[in-house]
Amino acid sequence: MRKRIIGFVAACGLASAAGAAQPQPSGGNFTAPPPDRKPVCDRASLKAATDAYVEAQRTGNPRKLAFAGNARFLQDMATIEPARGLWNRALPIAYTMSFHDPARCKTFTEIVVNQGETPYVIGTRLYVDEGRITRIDSLVTTTGDWLFNANNYVNVSKREDWGVLPASQRTPAAQMISGANAYLDLFSDKLVEAPWGIPCERLEGGAYSNAEGKPDSTCKVGIPNGVLYINNRDYLVDEEKGVVQVFCRFGNSETGMPDSHMFRYVNGKFRYVHTLSVSAAKNSPQIGDYELK
Repeated sequence: MRKRIIGFVAACGLASAAGAAQPQPSGGNFTAPPPDRKPVCDRASLKAATDAYVEAQRTGNPRKLAFAGNARFLQDMATIEPARGLWNRALPIAYTMSFHDPARCKTFTEIVVNQGETPYVIGTRLYVDEGRITRIDSLVTTTGDWLFNANNYVNVSKREDWGVLPASQRTPAAQMISGANAYLDLFSDKLVEAPWGIPCERLEGGAYSNAEGKPDSTCKVGIPNGVLYINNRDYLVDEEKGVVQVFCRFGNSETGMPDSHMFRYVNGKFRYVHTLSVSAAKNSPQIGDYELK
């Protein structure tokens, strides 16, 4: 009897092992999509693209831009016909600066117009591949957009230093992206800690956090109460200039307010923050001119 029981147990063990070795049913076959083709660029080709874009905006001549045959055209994060983009209109540019990301083959250019019929502060992304622009994406802010004031934007920007940093003062790209995310996460979680620097100055549409010229100014002010999720974050990093720029939407990922947040790092901490936000209703709070000190 004892031998019979041992034999039964052994047989059950073998059966269990055999059952465990059988392949389990799956939820269906899955084939991973092919990887996206990685664009090809260098800093020189990106700089040529931003130079051409600024000149096209200055002259209203989009033929100065080398678009790829399948290029995408967006304004305020909505697809438009190429002829409808603001880059078709000649504008009296008062101030501009550009940033270049050869790792992601993206550029970002701020253009400020405070003269003429309509004032603008424009933030334009170019996506470049082998010298051709595969996508142009402009955020166009004007009167009625969030805290808009083009005069302030020009005057403050001219006081700031967004130039190439010494190698010793630069911040790794991953660290800059992490800090930008921390800042944006504060809108939904007030316990997040961002890499605040002292001094740090923020230019928000046209509202300036340090009009008094204080040497100990901080950007750790003005985060609104409540929970607001910031979605669809898309990054550009210019390590030479210590800049990370984020395209995103405030609120709903499809209909939330199109926004740009740009951070200048020095020694791993925020030094400047620029923001542009497009209000669909063009009825956001406005501010007057600052008398800067």
